[in-house]
Amino acid sequence: MAWPEIAGDPRFFARSAPQPLRAVAQAACGTLEGADAARLIGGVAPLQLAGPDQLSFLDNRRYAAALEATRAGAVIVHPDMRPRVPEGSAAIVTRDPYAGWARAAALFHPPPPPRPGVHATAMVEDGAEIDPSAEIGPMAVIGAGASIGPGCRIGAAAVIGAGVVLGPDCRIGAQAGVSHALLGARVYVYPGARIGQEGFGFATTEQGFLSVPQLGRVILEDDVEVGANSTIDRGSAHDTVIGAGSRLDNLVQIGHNVRLGRGCVVVAQAGISGSTVLEDQVVVAGQAGLIGHLRIGRRARIGAQAGVMSDVPEGAEWVGSPAGPVREFFRQVALLRRLASRGSASRKDGAAGQEGTG
Repeated sequence: MAWPEIAGDPRFFARSAPQPLRAVAQAACGTLEGADAARLIGGVAPLQLAGPDQLSFLDNRRYAAALEATRAGAVIVHPDMRPRVPEGSAAIVTRDPYAGWARAAALFHPPPPPRPGVHATAMVEDGAEIDPSAEIGPMAVIGAGASIGPGCRIGAAAVIGAGVVLGPDCRIGAQAGVSHALLGARVYVYPGARIGQEGFGFATTEQGFLSVPQLGRVILEDDVEVGANSTIDRGSAHDTVIGAGSRLDNLVQIGHNVRLGRGCVVVAQAGISGSTVLEDQVVVAGQAGLIGHLRIGRRARIGAQAGVMSDVPEGAEWVGSPAGPVREFFRQVALLRRLASRGSASRKDGAAGQEGTG
């Protein structure tokens, strides 16, 4: 069966009432042009699907043709793209259309509020403190001495370990596990993530491996998000710290004693080994790997599948394995291609000479 494409399918996403264009423009932090500010907009959709009562946006110039053909009732655009908005569409002009879209979309599809209370099938151990405004889902487990702050939502079958502290408005997804951790405000741990398990620490002896006790914690500061099925090991003696506002994608591994600064981004399947430090606003792209005990400077960018084996300076862009400065890497690639091309040409010339003497 073919299902029609729908943005914000009402089976999964609650929708607010229609909003006047003035409210939409205000939410997007933009300026409304070419329309009645009282006209109602009922929802959001991509340019190709949007109808006259829906809002859309353009952030990538490659889709300028879709903008010119759209039937959307209103479009969030950069000032440079304002002339390409069709006559039938209102323009909401802002220098950051994607951020405007994020804010406006949240106006129509706000996150569902918690449903206060503890589900009948949840298990709450003695000494746990749960704010009356928090929601504890089916079959969730709240360990002894844990503290669940106001407005928190604990998903089905999630496990909050003994002594864990959740600040206000945290969301813990279904089947996630959090132990040995302190969470700030508005932290979102997606389904299946594992926070606070033992780090990968052992001594090698003549008799075999000897596990080293992992006595640190995990600190997730305000507004951190941890993607589905990601893992963050607790520290061995120091804490593992994820700085405020940082975003971890799905399937990310953070080793013990790692410290991320504020506003870092770590993309899917990347791994950061123990005791490595990322300063503020570092970006680590997908499938990159960082060995332990490194320091990655502020605003550095690590490319996809990079293998980082030494410290990275502030603001640098490194790619490759072993990783190095991006310009140096591509010079090496170009040189190798030239050498390979010359070698191929030499082999062809040699083959042609042999045919001529046959």
